[in-house]
Amino acid sequence: MSQSAFRSAVCCLLAILFPAQMMLAGETASAMLYTNGAAWLNGSEVPKSAAVFAGDMLQTRPDSTARIQSNGSSVMVLADSLVKFEGPAVELEHGAVRVTTSRGMAARAGDVTVKPAGDSWTEFQVTDVDGRMQIAANKGDLTVQDDKGTTTVTQGQQTTRDDTSDTEKKKKKHRRGSGAAPAAGGGIMSSPYAVYGGLGVAGGVGLWVWLQSEPPASPACPTNSCP
Repeated sequence: MSQSAFRSAVCCLLAILFPAQMMLAGETASAMLYTNGAAWLNGSEVPKSAAVFAGDMLQTRPDSTARIQSNGSSVMVLADSLVKFEGPAVELEHGAVRVTTSRGMAARAGDVTVKPAGDSWTEFQVTDVDGRMQIAANKGDLTVQDDKGTTTVTQGQQTTRDDTSDTEKKKKKHRRGSGAAPAAGGGIMSSPYAVYGGLGVAGGVGLWVWLQSEPPASPACPTNSCP
């Protein structure tokens, strides 16, 4: 093969490989992040836009918001929220998200999963504060799945959920109820042996002090130096 033919073959191979590599890179960087105010991505402040990968943690301040834009889905992360991006879903640790999707993107919080009931454009909002979830179906129907089963929330309706499972609730209740171990037989100072022992020690110390002190002065000899 001549040198010119070899170069032509290499160019054709690179022309095929480079677009494929760019497509793979586009799949790895699953979404783009656009911020309105200060926000943090994996603990570091991010500029106005950045690539978001599966597993990334996004946090907004009380005076800022952010938007995660992916193919067929958009997630508005509202103020004072902590969200984990997972590609086909977002996990809400705290705060609120508004999801608009035609690709079935879901939102999870604890043991609860919210996702569109169909394949049409759906918009819903999930708010999670201190373990209490509020779910609103703004456009389209939703399915809500938790440890009790799956229910449907129709368009225009709202519902609430506790994002902890029954097992976690029992663990928390057990931890709250256990507390500190109760004292056996009352406090240590209520024991008769401790009371009598304390009285004996106090009496012994008082006797020792009395023996060590000089006898009190009499009115006839105020200085205690009289014969």
